Amino acid sequence: MTTLFIRWNATPEIISLFNGGLQIRWYGLFFALAFLLGYYIFMFIAKREKIAVTLIDNLTLYVAIGTILGARLGHCLFYEPEYYLKNPLEILFVWHGGLASHGGAIGVIIALYLLSKKYKISNVWLLDRISIAVALAAFFIRMGNLMNSEIYGVATTLPWGFVFIRNGEMLPKHPTQIYEGLAYLIIFFVLCLLYLRCSKLPRPGLLLGIFLVSVFSARFVIEFIKEPQVAFETTMIINMGQLLSIPFIIAGVIILWRMPAKHSTVDSN
Repeated sequence: MTTLFIRWNATPEIISLFNGGLQIRWYGLFFALAFLLGYYIFMFIAKREKIAVTLIDNLTLYVAIGTILGARLGHCLFYEPEYYLKNPLEILFVWHGGLASHGGAIGVIIALYLLSKKYKISNVWLLDRISIAVALAAFFIRMGNLMNSEIYGVATTLPWGFVFIRNGEMLPKHPTQIYEGLAYLIIFFVLCLLYLRCSKLPRPGLLLGIFLVSVFSARFVIEFIKEPQVAFETTMIINMGQLLSIPFIIAGVIILWRMPAKHSTVDSN
């Protein structure tokens, strides 16, 4: 086995005060940064497409609530349903950890549907443009996972393998957080270029379809070299993350296949 590897012993906390009673953690910082940058991305879109700023403020609130609720419920119901159905109050204990990106995606979709109905705007228009911000947010979330030394891969002999010391690991493991994060960052730049280079606005569903196919295909492939997140995954041919990715990939293919020829508009009428 190679002697080249990276010793990873990052501390999840940036600042810890009052004997740990108050902590600022890297994961929380990256999560907040993702929302902040997403807000500025949508402000740019609003100016480009002459959309009221008040819509962006409400959009940010809806997406924040949808993401947190969806990600938390997704983890509890997809990965540890037996425990949380017996201890339902602990679903509220978000600070104990446990967020699922697939649940977050479902939460955002529901939140945007409700927003589109309330303000009578195109749901596809919202989903197309939120895809840009979500791809960037996914990058930051995976960097938060890296700082937490969690969701990493199986043992590797590659020279960039990480030994996650805080978890007591002795062997280098695939830094799958970085693999996923870089994939999402590339997808973010591709979506940005597609949005900016369109002489008119992108056709409805183009950005959303590309986002769903590329993001969840990357997730599906990288899952093959991840360690199981929960015990029941050890007996599965494909794990829970892969199973949950398949419907999103299929949805993206269908959206691209049925994509209308005319360009997108904020008005649903």
